[in-house]
Amino acid sequence: MNRSPVAADNNRNSSALIVVSELKQDILNGYFQPGEKLKMTRLKERYQVGVSPLREALSQLLIEQLVVVENQRGFKVHPVSREEMLDIYATRAEIEALCIGLAIEKGDDEWEAGILAAAHKMSKFGDLVEKDPQEWERRHQAFHTAIAIGCNSPALLQVRRSLYEKASRYRNLWLKKNMAESAIFDINQKEHERLIEALLGRNNTSAQDLIKEHLLTPSRALEANQGLEELDR
Repeated sequence: MNRSPVAADNNRNSSALIVVSELKQDILNGYFQPGEKLKMTRLKERYQVGVSPLREALSQLLIEQLVVVENQRGFKVHPVSREEMLDIYATRAEIEALCIGLAIEKGDDEWEAGILAAAHKMSKFGDLVEKDPQEWERRHQAFHTAIAIGCNSPALLQVRRSLYEKASRYRNLWLKKNMAESAIFDINQKEHERLIEALLGRNNTSAQDLIKEHLLTPSRALEANQGLEELDR
């Protein structure tokens, strides 16, 4: 039996949404490298969809600035650069501090409990970070989201999420270079502990200063030539 045009459109839209999600994660996690050409034959094989859903997905990621058009000959992954990295991280630090300031003012007991639960899940994975840095990163992001969500501003959280996604490609470079070193990881965890103390103590100024310093660490490390060779491709 032939499907109706509406059913066909719904199926195509569903396929495009799935591809957007999967392709975005592959770009953010570094499966597709900055500047890499996104060949349709490879994409069709990886995501098991036709050209139409792929083009729709790529058009969406073009809007999100994760891919670029290559001289009208197709798409490639958005390149990385020092300038973009510094801009993203500086903006993200300010937005995150704003989220935290509002969360401290508005957050209730449930907000505090969510922070502690997310911190516990993150710390439990500490010994396994070298084996699966992406799982640790997911738990790390969940921890910071649990903090920011207390701001109760959907618009602000949407901006925050967009900046996190853009920053994650650079953060992955930093993870590859540093998180295998226990000393770096220990410093990172101590920063989390100080941040939690400031949050639960409702110390707004201290919490905002701590989050800015914490979030700027990867960009400063990369700028200090701990991975910038990958930004110069």
